[in-house]
Amino acid sequence: MPLLPHPAWHWLFVGRLSPLVIRQILMGAEPHLPPGVRHVAVIMDGNGRWAQQQGLPRLEGHRRGARSVREVVRAARQLGLSALTLYAFSEQNWERPLEEVQGLMQLLHDYVIDERREILDNGIRLQAIGNISRLPEYVLRPLASLMAESAANQGMVLSLALSYGGRESLADAMQKLAQEVATGTLDPAAIGEDDLTAALKTAGLPQVDLLIRTSGEQRTSNFLLWESTHAQFYATSVLWPDFGKAELLAALGAYHAEPSAQPLGRDADV
Repeated sequence: MPLLPHPAWHWLFVGRLSPLVIRQILMGAEPHLPPGVRHVAVIMDGNGRWAQQQGLPRLEGHRRGARSVREVVRAARQLGLSALTLYAFSEQNWERPLEEVQGLMQLLHDYVIDERREILDNGIRLQAIGNISRLPEYVLRPLASLMAESAANQGMVLSLALSYGGRESLADAMQKLAQEVATGTLDPAAIGEDDLTAALKTAGLPQVDLLIRTSGEQRTSNFLLWESTHAQFYATSVLWPDFGKAELLAALGAYHAEPSAQPLGRDADV
């Protein structure tokens, strides 16, 4: 049975680039962001299938996917996005074969080291959301260092969802609120949406405007459940290792073409 869309989402299924995007690419012009778009989130899916299609080990798909991360982050910064959130590693990914998990951790370590200069030079603030205490020390150390170094940057917030789950994130936020109630610093009768938003690790970010999923899947996979309440959902059959600037422009172009696209609710400033 097909999944039913969330009533607040607008679903966009695009199989090819729009004429507008094609003209922009051919002319070498940088398009303007659609009105109201500040925060784009991406479920990066399809690395394993890409590797299988190429007759390569799964880790090669993840390695090629890391190149797509670099291209998409660079394009998002050039376009002037306020926030980009990437679903890099879910809580459930720990259940994958040990060799694959170790390879993913090494790729994460290499990404943080290799991209340090570009992140700092381009005014990007890096943050990690999720249960990052589960990350191995050799990953956590350079990650924490770069987050600290980039903390004052104002250009764009790049959030890596690591050991992340949307339901787990909501549970953590509720525990924080419960602790405040227990200590008498919060009146339970006064708790509202803003309190829950502020208790999440995404606090301070705008709500998600556009949620992209690659590889043709039509599931949100426990990603940013609260933050994407009013997001448009864009599904593409392109596998993540083949997703780059042109595909990002296609997603933004589809958002721009949707007549009902407009920001909903109150967003916090970055």
